[in-house]
Amino acid sequence: MRIGLISDTHSHLEEKVFKYFEECDEIWHAGDIGDISVLRKLEKFKPVRAVFGNIDGREVINEVPEDQIFTIEGLKVWITHIGGYPPKYTARIKKKLDEINPGLFICGHSHILKVIPDRERNLIHMNPGAAGKTGFHKIKTILRFTINNSKISDLEVIELGNRASLK
Repeated sequence: MRIGLISDTHSHLEEKVFKYFEECDEIWHAGDIGDISVLRKLEKFKPVRAVFGNIDGREVINEVPEDQIFTIEGLKVWITHIGGYPPKYTARIKKKLDEINPGLFICGHSHILKVIPDRERNLIHMNPGAAGKTGFHKIKTILRFTINNSKISDLEVIELGNRASLK
């Protein structure tokens, strides 16, 4: 299963994303979608699993949950928007991590791209950074990876260009 991971679009979706996610089976959006049209464009292109973020309005919140928890290719995945990172998870996340016990924990919010093993909880934490033009990040980023037989492989960081760039 090939996955395209994006977050913090803040109502901006670059055409390049479709090229980079062309060979993906699913697109996962880790929140702060912004305008509902971003979600609609992604859904027309590929199957989407998404969560809402702190900037999302009622239209997005009515469409997607705060948490996506599912198993795919034998790997338990939890996607939420605000989560922190190992070992500095938010209070809500710390409380639920041991209960949910995912092998892959994904969040957005910070606009900082991170892929970190959490050896204490035996999971991989991913944050794809931010793909939108709003925020303090300098480079717009997304992730692409494969999940096969509960293993993550072929992880790629894709830079979409400078945040201020409209190209």
